[in-house]
Amino acid sequence: MSEAQDESVGGAPAGTPVGHEGTRVDATERRAWSIDGFAGLVIFLAVLGVGVWLIIIGTIAAAEGEGGIGQLVGGSLLVVLACVMLASLTVIAPGHTKVVQFFGRYIGTVRKPGLRMTVPLATRKNVSVRVHNFETSDLKVNDFDGNPINIAAIVVWQVADTARATFSVEDYEDFVAVQAESALRHVAMSHPYDNDAREVTLRGDTDVINAELAREVAERITLAGLEVIEVRISSLAYSPEIAQAMLQRQQASAIIAAREKIVDGAVGMVEGALTRLEGQGIVDLDDERRASMVSNLLVVLCSERGTTPVVNAGSLYS
Repeated sequence: MSEAQDESVGGAPAGTPVGHEGTRVDATERRAWSIDGFAGLVIFLAVLGVGVWLIIIGTIAAAEGEGGIGQLVGGSLLVVLACVMLASLTVIAPGHTKVVQFFGRYIGTVRKPGLRMTVPLATRKNVSVRVHNFETSDLKVNDFDGNPINIAAIVVWQVADTARATFSVEDYEDFVAVQAESALRHVAMSHPYDNDAREVTLRGDTDVINAELAREVAERITLAGLEVIEVRISSLAYSPEIAQAMLQRQQASAIIAAREKIVDGAVGMVEGALTRLEGQGIVDLDDERRASMVSNLLVVLCSERGTTPVVNAGSLYS
């Protein structure tokens, strides 16, 4: 592809959505012309009344042989105009908008709720700008370490640009669902479920993962005029085929950590006991008996079960 073709396609800047013929798709929301519907209703009644009055005057004049053709034609045109004006009235509920097209051309969006009168002979499509949320299906993916996991997320989003949501994608609700699952797979495969190293993990750094997932989803759906409000993981677990093995691994890690803490505490207690005994001159131990006492104290302090001490009733030195 030449440099000129790389920069633009059919006269549109690079990255701009283009149609089948290469023409630029105008997918930017703008305000459509509209007035208060009740004011439009008053205008409709006034035009209809004038039209009916002209028709009556023309009919009477024609019956008396005094012409009246002009009044009949003018009155008929005003009645037709009133009917067109009536068709241009639309009701917009709170949290909804109307995307207005005039013979296939996008002319703007009406966001103000209530009874509104917009461009006559235009089609109007309802687009909700309320906050939507959905939960992705439970996906089975491999994490960064290759372990199969099941993961799901809740996505909270809304329409930010009604024109893009209507014209840039076929179905924006289906689009955001598919892109959210794609982003979730990518994030899950980029981090380990859990490990001993100091790095971002799916289980241990939920806030970081949620923020990264929100950025991923936002980047993927922005072309459709959609905005991400929040994304958070709702379900996370190892797949059933390795869940038992990973549970044993976690239990082993917990036991090792507990043992390390017990040993550290026991060593400190033994050291303190020997220091006090020798410092206060309670007993004088040689190296061999010092080692024996340390061994006995460590066994007592580190044992999982209660120990049964043997009381020496004789002399400490044989």
